[in-house]
Amino acid sequence: MRFLRWFVRFPVVWLTIIVLIVVLTLGAAGYEQTTKWIAIVYVSLVIAWTLLGMVRDVLRGHVGLDVLAVVAMVATLAVGEYVASLVIVLMLSGGEALEDYASRRAKRELTSLLDRSPQVAHVLVHPQSDSDEVQDADAADVRVGDVLLVRPAEIVPVDGTLLSEDGSFDESSLTGESLPVSRSAGDEVLSGSVNGSRAVRIRALRRSADSQYQQIVELVKQAQEDRAPTVRLADRFAIPFTAVSLVIAGAAWAISGDPTRFAEVLVLATPCPLLIAAPVAFLGGLSRAAKAGIIVKGGAVIEQLARVRSAAFDKTGTLTEGRPDLVAVEPAAGFGEDELLTLAASAEQYSSHVLADGIRRAAAGRGIHLLSAVEAHEVATNGVTAQIDGRTVVVGKPAYVASLAPDTVRRGIREGEAAAYVAVDGRFAGTLVLADDPRPESRAVVTWLRDTGVERIAMLTGDAQATADAVAREVGITDVHAELLPPEKVHLAAQLRPRPVMMVGDGVNDAPVLAAADIGVAMGAKGSTAAGEAADAVVLKDSLVGIADAVSIGRHTLRVAYTAIWIGIALSIGLMLVATTGVIPAVAGALIQEGVDLATILYALRALTGPATGLVVPAPAAQERASVGEAA
Repeated sequence: MRFLRWFVRFPVVWLTIIVLIVVLTLGAAGYEQTTKWIAIVYVSLVIAWTLLGMVRDVLRGHVGLDVLAVVAMVATLAVGEYVASLVIVLMLSGGEALEDYASRRAKRELTSLLDRSPQVAHVLVHPQSDSDEVQDADAADVRVGDVLLVRPAEIVPVDGTLLSEDGSFDESSLTGESLPVSRSAGDEVLSGSVNGSRAVRIRALRRSADSQYQQIVELVKQAQEDRAPTVRLADRFAIPFTAVSLVIAGAAWAISGDPTRFAEVLVLATPCPLLIAAPVAFLGGLSRAAKAGIIVKGGAVIEQLARVRSAAFDKTGTLTEGRPDLVAVEPAAGFGEDELLTLAASAEQYSSHVLADGIRRAAAGRGIHLLSAVEAHEVATNGVTAQIDGRTVVVGKPAYVASLAPDTVRRGIREGEAAAYVAVDGRFAGTLVLADDPRPESRAVVTWLRDTGVERIAMLTGDAQATADAVAREVGITDVHAELLPPEKVHLAAQLRPRPVMMVGDGVNDAPVLAAADIGVAMGAKGSTAAGEAADAVVLKDSLVGIADAVSIGRHTLRVAYTAIWIGIALSIGLMLVATTGVIPAVAGALIQEGVDLATILYALRALTGPATGLVVPAPAAQERASVGEAA
C-alpha cells in the first residue's frame, strides 16, 4: 500500500528506475540499438515536459532553472551517454522526492497544528442539570452560549468560559508552554488546548471560526502557501550560476576538443540547491517558530524579520503587562465612588481597551453589579459613550471627555499611571486612576534588539506623554511618541528609518499600524483577533521574549538558506572544474551530483534548530501598591 502511494506521488521516479533497469538489462544482453532508442524516446519526452514547465515559469516572471538539466540531457544523448541521461532524469525527479521528505520533516510542527484542529463538540442536552447527556455536533456548528462537556484528554473545540470549579489544560499547541495551566470557574479556556484528567463544562464564547485555534490554523495555512522568498532567492542566483556552468562546460569542450567533456561537466551542474534547499530551510524556520509559540505568515516574513533594522512598540499590553490595576477613584462633586465606578465599568463593558479591563475587574472586586446599555459606541483610542439607565455616560481620554463635558478637570498623574475620565449627561463626573507595570522582560528584549543590530527602537502609543515617558525610561527606550491617534501611528511607522521596520502591538487600535509596517507582530495571548489578522506574525505566548525569538529564528533561517545555496554552488563548480580534466565519467558525475543535492538538503534542515537568544528575564517586581478595586 505504501509503495502504491509513493508510486502515485512520484511516478516519474519509478518510471525512470524501471526504464533504467530495462536499458541496463538489454544493454548487458547485447541489444544496444534497442536500449539506445528506449533511452532517446524516454529522455526526449522528459525534456519536452521540462521545457513546458520552464516556459510556464518564464511566463510567471521567474527564471527557468531547469535549463542546465535540459542542456545536460541533450548533451548526454548527443554524445551517446544514454545511461547518464537517464541518471540525470532520475536526479531531477528524485530531487522532488527528496524535497517532499525534507519539506515534511521541516514543517512537522506546522502540520501537527493542523492535524489537531478540533472536529467534534459534546453539547449538553440539559445544561441546567447535573446530567451529562450530550449530543455530538460538528465543532463548526457550536453556537455562542452552548454548554459543552469536555472529557479527559479531549481537545477544547471552541473558546469558552469554564463553568466547572477548576480545571487543568495543556496549552502547548497554542503557546509552546510545556507545563499544564490551571483555570478556575469564570476563566476563559482556549480552543485547541487539551483537557486534563477530569471532565469539565464550558460555555461557548465564540463560534469555531472565530476561536483562537481556528485563527492559528488559518495563519498556518497561509504560512505553508507562501513560497515567495524562495522564488526570489532562486531567481537571484539562477542566471549567474547557469552562465558560469555553461562557460566552464564550453571551455572544457573547446580545450579538449571532445564534446563528451561538455556533457561530463554539465551533469555536475544542478539547480537543486536553489530549487529545494532554500524552500526546505524556510519551512524549517516556520516550523521552529511554531514550536516556540510564534506563528509566522510565510517565508517572506521570515526574511523580513532577519533584516529588521528598526523596531516600534505599542505601550499598553505590549511593553507593559496589559493588566492595569485601579489605584484611585476620584469622583467629582455630586457623585459617589461606587456610583462613579458602577457607571464607568458598565460603559467599559463595550470597550476592548486594556484600561477598560482594569476598570471592570475593579468593579467585580467590589462586588458591583454592572448595568446594561441601551446603546454604546467606542471611538478607538479615545473612549466609549453609552446610554445607561437613562443617562449618557462617557469614559475615555481627557480631550475626548472634555469635548462632550466642557467642565472636565484634568488632574496631574504620577509616572506610570493612566487616568480614565468620566462624564455623565454632559457633566464631569470624576477620574479613575490606573497603573500598569512594565513587563519584567521588556528591558531585556529592547537591549537584546539594540545589541544585535536593530538601529532604532521607538515607542508609539496613544497614552499620555508622562505615562509613556515613565515606561520608556524603565524599559530603555529614548525615542517616544505619545498621545497618537491610529492614523498618526500609521504615518510615523511609515516615516521610521532605517527599514525594514517591525511594529509590535496587541490591541484593536494597533491593527492599522501592524498592517502598514514592513513587519507587524501581534502579541496574541491577550491581543485582539483584528490585530492578529493584520499582523505578519503572532506571538502566542504572553511574553515579549517571543519578539527576540522571532528575529533570532528569522536570522538563523536566512543564514542557513544562503549557506545551503552556497555549499551547493561551491561543490558543483568545484566538481565541474575537476570534470574538465576528464576524470569523472558522465554516469559517475550524475550520481555524485545527487550526493551534492542530498548534502545541501540535509544542511537546510539545520533551520529546524538554532542558537537560543540567551535572554535572562528577571522576576516581576513585588507589587507594593494595593489595588483599590479589591478594597472593601
